[in-house]
Amino acid sequence: MSAPTGARAKPPLYRSLYVQVIFAVIVGVLLGYFHPALGEQMKPLGDGFIKLIKMMIAPIIFCTVVVGI
Repeated sequence: MSAPTGARAKPPLYRSLYVQVIFAVIVGVLLGYFHPALGEQMKPLGDGFIKLIKMMIAPIIFCTVVVGI
């Protein structure tokens, strides 16, 4: 009989979410430090993202309360 092939190969480090988040934070800090004008131009993207997150909070809380009852 052959050896079991159930062992999975470890995914590359760049596919991990926490590595991607840490990388994005570092890039954001460096961008703001070395190119503040470009960072200022990207402000609408950040503001839009925050508004989208805020828009999701109320429905999530509502659904949590409804399902919990």
